[in-house]
Amino acid sequence: MNPFVLFYNEILFNPLLNLLIGTTNVLPGHTIGWSIIIVTIIVRLILFPSSYHQAKVMQRNQGKMKALQDKLATAKAKHKDSPNKQAEETMRIYKEAGVNPASGCLPLLIQLPILIALYRVFLSGLSPEALTGLYSFVSAPGQIDFAFFGINLQDPSLRLGVLAGIAQFIQMKYLSPTPPPSPSSGSDNDAASMQASLQRNMSYIFPVMTIFFALQFPAALSLYWFVSTLIGIGQQYLLKRSMHLSGNPIGV
Repeated sequence: MNPFVLFYNEILFNPLLNLLIGTTNVLPGHTIGWSIIIVTIIVRLILFPSSYHQAKVMQRNQGKMKALQDKLATAKAKHKDSPNKQAEETMRIYKEAGVNPASGCLPLLIQLPILIALYRVFLSGLSPEALTGLYSFVSAPGQIDFAFFGINLQDPSLRLGVLAGIAQFIQMKYLSPTPPPSPSSGSDNDAASMQASLQRNMSYIFPVMTIFFALQFPAALSLYWFVSTLIGIGQQYLLKRSMHLSGNPIGV
């Protein structure tokens, strides 16, 4: 078996599957909806220290990069006709200041496989084939209640899809970092404007895409997206408040 597939199955998918089934087994009525909520909360709480570290690193890098703006502007003007020289000088300045622009991405790279595995568990984890991966101490559920507040979690749900889309809109619109002031030079100003415009468009496009995909997949996934996004909003809000980050989360 491919080592990556083996790692994915044994380290990520199967433990999360067993956590979901085990939680379902102990809940009254074996309700899968509440199991999804509980497992999503557990996983997001486990990943929170990684998110906190990522935010701290990004905040530290942003502070250092602000202090380097004059040096970076000088290097850019000096090598304006040589993009390669410009890049080399920029990396030299970052290195001397102890700044690694990519360092904040490592926790995200760690989180993504876990969240993808969780997504796969909710998508296909209740199929007979997947249940063969249960541990010896986790019994296969005899009967699972897929009803959740009048919604069959095995079928697509517009209601849950819309809730997930609204939650994502709030997360992207009100909790995204405040963009830095536009630089004075024309080309940089155009680039900054394009970036800001793209960010605004994404805050509308992603929620619409979430609703569209929710109509293609079982409502169990929409419930996961909704709960996970709500937790993400709460975590971002706490990070902004505790670290005094810029922005105005949800009007506070």
